[in-house]
Formats: sequence, C-alpha cells, structure tokens
Amino acid sequence: MLKSIDLQSWKPDLSLFREKTKAFYDGKLDKGAYKGFSGYYGSYAQKGGKANMLRLRMPAGQVTKEKLAFTADAIRKYQVSRVHLTTCQTIQLHDLGPDTVSAIMEKALDAGIVTLGGGGDYPRNVMCSPLSGVEKDEYFDVLPWAAAAGEYLMTFIKAEKMPRKLKVGFSNSEKNVTHVTFRDLGFAARPDGRFDVYSAGGLGNQPKFGVKVAEAVEPDKILYYIKAMWLTFRAYGNYENRGKARTRFMQDALGSPEAYKKAYLEKLDQVFASGEDLTIHPDATPVSKEGDGITVDHPRIIPQKQPGLYTVLWHPIGGMADPDVFCALSDALSQIPQTELRLAPDESAYIINLTGQESEKVLELTKDSGETLFETSISCIGAATCQQGLRDSQSLLSACVKAVRAAGIPDKALPQIHISGCPSSCGTHQIGAIGFRGAAKKIGDVLQPAFTLYVNGNDRQGRETMGREIGVILETNIPDFLVKLGTTVAESKMDYERWNKSDPKALDRIASDFLA
Repeated sequence: MLKSIDLQSWKPDLSLFREKTKAFYDGKLDKGAYKGFSGYYGSYAQKGGKANMLRLRMPAGQVTKEKLAFTADAIRKYQVSRVHLTTCQTIQLHDLGPDTVSAIMEKALDAGIVTLGGGGDYPRNVMCSPLSGVEKDEYFDVLPWAAAAGEYLMTFIKAEKMPRKLKVGFSNSEKNVTHVTFRDLGFAARPDGRFDVYSAGGLGNQPKFGVKVAEAVEPDKILYYIKAMWLTFRAYGNYENRGKARTRFMQDALGSPEAYKKAYLEKLDQVFASGEDLTIHPDATPVSKEGDGITVDHPRIIPQKQPGLYTVLWHPIGGMADPDVFCALSDALSQIPQTELRLAPDESAYIINLTGQESEKVLELTKDSGETLFETSISCIGAATCQQGLRDSQSLLSACVKAVRAAGIPDKALPQIHISGCPSSCGTHQIGAIGFRGAAKKIGDVLQPAFTLYVNGNDRQGRETMGREIGVILETNIPDFLVKLGTTVAESKMDYERWNKSDPKALDRIASDFLA
C-alpha cells in the first residue's frame, strides 16, 4: 500500500497564496495572472474581483462527520453566505475576503481537507457513486478503491505536463451517475467484482465518449492504469494549446479511438514493466449498525441494503445549501453513530446509515430540499459569480422552479434538467433529458440573454447519448416553455419519460413556439 500523503508538507505553499491574493486585491496583480496562479490552490476570484471562492476537495464525495464539522465551523466563524454542492462532489464556499479564504485554506489541512489542485491543470476531485457500499443494486462497493485512487492522484499535484483537468471517476453500477464512460479516466464496476476502464472522454467543447481501453481489470491494479493515463498524455497530449489540453482531444490527434487505445496500452505495458509496485489493498469499513425496528416511507428516504437502515436525500435547489441548514445538519450528525454525508454529481447530498427514527429527524432538518424530480435539477454556479460564465444559470433555475410550482405541475411530468452558463458544461447540459447552455440572441440590434436547448441526452452506461441541439430560447421565455411542456405531459397521464418515447417529435413541436 502506498504511503499516506503528508498534508502538512503543503502548508509552506499556502503562504505564497496569501501573498499573491493580497497583491491581487491591492491592484498589483491583474485578474488573468491571478487566475493562472490561484487555481492550483482551489480558489478563484469571483466576477468583479471583490471576493473569492474556495473549493474543498471531498475525495469520492465522502464527507465524514469531522470534515462536515470543520466546514460548518468555518461557515459560522467567517459568516459564509453561500455554500455550493458541486457536480464534481466538492463543497464550494463563496463570497470570501482575502484574509478569510487564506485562513480557511490553511486550517482545512489540519482537518484533513485539501484545496490544492481544486482548479487549474491538476488532478481534480476523484468521483464515486455516492451510495457506494449501501446501495441495494450495486455490483460492489467501489468507495475504497476510489479513495485510494484519490490519494495516489495527489502525488501528481506538482507533476509536469498535466492535462488542463484530469477527472477520474468510479461507478458502482450501470446507472453511471459519475459518468465514468466519458471521463478522462473512468472505472466502471462489473458484476464480477472487476472494472472496465474508459479513457479520454469528456464534456465541454467538442465532447467525446471515452474509449474502452481495458476489461475485467482487478481492482488492486487500478493505479497502474492511472499512471498510464498520465504517461499517455505526456506523450500525446497537446499541453501547449490550452483550448485542447484535455485528454479527449488525443482521440483525434492520434487519428481514431482505436489508435488512442493502442497508444494507451503501450504506456500501460511500460508501467507494468517498470517494476514499480502500485498494487493496493485498501481497507473497507463495514457497516455494523443495526436498525431500530421503525419502518419509514418517504420519497426522499431510501432503504439501504443493510436491513433496517436508511439514507436521506437532500437536494438544495441548484445545489445552493442554506448555510444554517448545513450547520444544523452537521450538529445533528455529530450525535448519530456511523453516519456521514455523501455528495453526488447532481448537486445532491445523501445522509447514510440512519435508523428509522434518525432518518425522520434528518428529513425534517432538510425540508428545504427539492421534493420533485424537476426540483433536483442541476445548475452551475452561473455568470453572476463565475468569471467564465456567460449566463446566470442559478437565476434561471430559480425562476423555472417558481413557475413550475405556481402552475401546479405534478412530479415526474418534467425531468431533471441540466443548466450550464457557458460551454464548459459544469451543469452537464449535454447528457440531460433536457439541457440548457448559456448563449445570446440578437433581437433587432440588441443581444438578448438566451440559452441553447438540448434534448434527449443520456448518461446511463450502454445507452450514452449526447443531447441533440434544437435551437435558442430567450432566457425570459424558458419558464413558460417548461410550464407548457409540463402541462402537456401531465394531461397525457404519463410521466415525462414515457410521454417522450410515445411521440419523439412532440417535444420539438412544443419547443418550436418558443425558439428565438
């Protein structure tokens, strides 16, 4: 087993962040130079340059009670006004002043929370199916392997010639909620307890599905495949052009997915032949807790595979967690044995290993959660905060939820939608049943805020599909479009999925009345 990373060894790096951040706020460093510097530390200046955000890495989406308590204490101490649960299973703190962002970053290391590599050209937070280990229909518990991969990837934080991002994920079933079949590197669990490995995929500009480079890989060998990924990019990646410094562009650079697979396997052979021992045997922590005999039934309560135990789903609208609710939840979980919070790629959080009585308490604490499938929709942080953003995706989602609630649209008449403020696809718009990407439309001589509409994306393993682009809708018309769509589906007495399959052209007909 690899040696554990000494988190304290990174502390000397943090003093430079404090120095450069002060220079930026004093007007001595421009925003471009600061962005290029600060991403390594997991922090960026927000739009307007008056505050910073900070990304707390939570490897495999696992937030222990101790990490939850640290985050809650920081929220209280520094009066953090906005908390975002991200699509990469991290926690972002927003509206932080220069001294605050530096202080939280430094103290986080003492709590075992790393921010380094949260942005920039570094390995990002390793993703994992959020219910791994407790989900009834999973193939096997992939969390120990994801956690070990996350620890190993931290050794690449200062490696040369990294992709602009390196996103690694693990899935525990064909649900593929972590999108492993179109990540830079993805490990898809199999019923036989092994992994199929996918490589060089990704969303964003010129999206690509991953190439299956290996089948039936023994879990204890996964680090060899990670090392091979790095070596493949070093050899064939376009790290001189930032626009193409992602692994997915290697498929085209090498001529075909088959040529990419051949190149990757050559590097894998080199890793195995090097003599370096990367075999791992991570420890799994079994759930020994027992139920209390109380049976509960609620749409947000999920029975676990452990008899008598439950998980509670909490989905703040747009992933924007109310700081007071977040802190109250931390206080409550500190008193509940063997529980923890798991972050999901759709901006949800799951509180696992609860008895019936405990789940009812957590359900009440999280009553601000979205209750319908539509209300669990996904939105990036949006242009009001993000320097890269084009449109304010959070405001759009809020307006849509308000309109759908006012119209009384029933649950499942609308799907979970995905909203990205720009082509970066942080809202994963390309694989949603309905997706929106920030755009603009000239009406007369004036550019109007708008979004491009995508439909029929699918992320399920074996059925992966990129959404089909229909056209552009003015931002102000999107809530009305969704109300019209939801009303039509409700009148059919079918849910959205069955309605869409029953008449594949119906969605286009409804959308045509709203296209700009």
